[in-house]
Amino acid sequence: MDDYPLATFDLKFKRQGIRYLCGVDEAGRGPLAGPVVAAAVILPYEPIRAINDSKKLAEKRRNFLNDLIRERAIAFSIGLASVEEIDRLNILQATFLAMQRAVRQLALPPEYILVDGRDFPSLTHELADGPIKGSPLIKGDGTSQVVAAASILAKVFRDALMRNYDREFPQYGFARHKGYGTKEHRQKIAELGPCPLHRKKFIQNILAQSRQKSLF
Repeated sequence: MDDYPLATFDLKFKRQGIRYLCGVDEAGRGPLAGPVVAAAVILPYEPIRAINDSKKLAEKRRNFLNDLIRERAIAFSIGLASVEEIDRLNILQATFLAMQRAVRQLALPPEYILVDGRDFPSLTHELADGPIKGSPLIKGDGTSQVVAAASILAKVFRDALMRNYDREFPQYGFARHKGYGTKEHRQKIAELGPCPLHRKKFIQNILAQSRQKSLF
């Protein structure tokens, strides 16, 4: 596996006796609209060489790998935190909630968890004895195969979700920008006001600026 560093990184956990290494990552912390989605993945210690950080992959490649990961995984699951929960809890705590939901829905409990980023929330499973051991991994989706796999599942799931929302709220262009704060999206919020998918705390400045302009 030396020529595929993401799988080589994970292999050291196998050498420590860990059978079920789980990667956890999220999609949707930054957008102005839509839920935050987390994925949890346990893979065999075998390289799937095309796996990489979801942000570095073309959409067609991500979709192909999404199907391959689901086929090869020992276990995987998806967890969401809603727009209402994001507004109520804040985006960091809502992300942790989505991660906890993903881990709890796994068919079996992980022995160790790698979470992409700087923070490691308390993660539990009904078949585990207390919080599961693990650690945060900065740029984990470019370092670990299981974390990169989780980034792909989360991204593909959320993108599909936002395309579905586009059918309900076509005026905002969710299928194109997936809820992120593009110029087009910000203009639509200013012109039309928010819809139920918009995170109220994320769009306060846009609405305030829109109100100011309307006074002149």
